[in-house]
Amino acid sequence: MIELTHNPLNPEKITLQVRRDTNGAVVTFLGNTRNNFEGKQVLTLEYEAYDDMALKKLGEVREELIAQFGLEDIAISHRIGSVPIGETSLVVAVASPHRKEAFQACHAAVDRIKKVVPIWKKEIFQDGSRWVACEDHEFDPPEFDPSEAAAHTHRD
Repeated sequence: MIELTHNPLNPEKITLQVRRDTNGAVVTFLGNTRNNFEGKQVLTLEYEAYDDMALKKLGEVREELIAQFGLEDIAISHRIGSVPIGETSLVVAVASPHRKEAFQACHAAVDRIKKVVPIWKKEIFQDGSRWVACEDHEFDPPEFDPSEAAAHTHRD
């Protein structure tokens, strides 16, 4: 299961997508909006994505990790739009016959998603805001306008 949604995420429902009798381990990561960053009070986060490319890249990450770690399945759901304090923006659920691979793959999945998937996060503070982009884009996030994301292509 791979999805982008504007709706609140249901971690239990997403995790159920990967539970099977053949899996001895299921590891679920929740990325939640925290109320602070580097001493500044965060009011909310806003996410935007280049939807078609983001879904393609999420699928590639999923397939890479299934092959690399010998997994049964991975479910990834990322919320787009405004994500208030305490709510979840990312759920990664990994299922594996053994716990070591499940933990390693979940960690690798989150790192890879942040690196290659064209999803942009705007951190909104009391005194301003800033855009944060996936790590390998060649633009400067504070100057990037995500409404133009469809005009940008993503290269590994």
